[in-house]
Amino acid sequence: MLVAILLGGLIGHFAPATGVALKPLGDGFIKLVKMIIAPVIFLTIVTGIAGMRDVASVGRVALKAFAYFLTLSTLALIVGLVVGNIVRPGDGLNIDPATLATGEVGSYVAKAHDTTITGFLMGIIPETVAGAFADGNLLQVLFFAISFGIALALTGERGRPLLAVFESASAGMFRLVEIFMRAAPIGAFGAFAFTIGRYGIASVANLAALVATFYLTALVFVLGILGLVAHRAGFSILRLIGYLRAELFLVLGTSSSESALPSLMEKMEAAGCPKSVVGLVVPTGYSFNLDGTNIYMTLAALFIAQATNIELSLGEQLLLLGVAMLSSKGAAGVTGAGFITLAATLSIVPSVPVAGMALILGVDRFMSECRSLTNFIGNAVACVVVSRWEGGIDETKFAAVFGPKP
Repeated sequence: MLVAILLGGLIGHFAPATGVALKPLGDGFIKLVKMIIAPVIFLTIVTGIAGMRDVASVGRVALKAFAYFLTLSTLALIVGLVVGNIVRPGDGLNIDPATLATGEVGSYVAKAHDTTITGFLMGIIPETVAGAFADGNLLQVLFFAISFGIALALTGERGRPLLAVFESASAGMFRLVEIFMRAAPIGAFGAFAFTIGRYGIASVANLAALVATFYLTALVFVLGILGLVAHRAGFSILRLIGYLRAELFLVLGTSSSESALPSLMEKMEAAGCPKSVVGLVVPTGYSFNLDGTNIYMTLAALFIAQATNIELSLGEQLLLLGVAMLSSKGAAGVTGAGFITLAATLSIVPSVPVAGMALILGVDRFMSECRSLTNFIGNAVACVVVSRWEGGIDETKFAAVFGPKP
């Protein structure tokens, strides 16, 4: 995987036209993975819940997961805000917002206005069951899978034959995941070649301070805050990163955490986490536990304010924090959610000009890799923590992967 990424970067840099032409390799692999995400989530959740003796524990797991998501997401927003105020990467640019070209930004703002909280909540309920799978809507599949899993569990013995069929289908689906993952280096090669060929490494130079600040902040968050959370849960964050290194390289190459979702679920089960917890926490976390996206939002908002010589008061920064907490949920699951949630936040907070988003549009692609990696690691940690809270971890499997408690 690493060799594929390096080769893709070299081709994109030295032969940009060829790198751009390789885009279908990355797109094709991501389509393969997205094709199986919905059935993998459905089968994992249904078999996990239907196999539980205590159906009430489903609600307990969900409450614990959302409590964790809310806490860590808030911490991520605060970290971005604090670092933005200390480092101040936008200082010295002295840009007049009226001079910014906002043509491309307009499409993101339009999408942001379409992703209200009410619309998001109503969108969780699918028009039809088939429609949820056909559209690949993760939250709708999740909603139906949880509902059907509970219903199947409540049918008792009459539901056992169907549960056995689903368990067999789940085994076959994860074998398909293994087959598709053999093509992961090809997908990462094409996707990374396109990124470098299309945007170029040199395009980051003028905004290197923002990009570097974001990457370093995300690193501190992962090793510091998530590292402490992992330590309290009885494992090392570095061991987790090592365990998921293949998936992390895939996320880096494709700039999409979804590309590694099926493999993450499989590996968390292999590490001893209960199937019911994995099925609930991991897919839900992909929409509600976006640590990297949250760091990006507050940091980018402050960068725009500083670049346009706008000093935000403490009250305005707290308003920014509160709005970001809501907007990050309102656009959950939307393609390009990082940039869209930023647009939604700035359109509500009047102090920071939405036009300033044009400043970071050129380097957003380079920051999306870091957002995806941080989100991915955060969801893996969340899965272990909630499994630990539930007391359902298979300690033998867990120790084989992560070693003895640190």
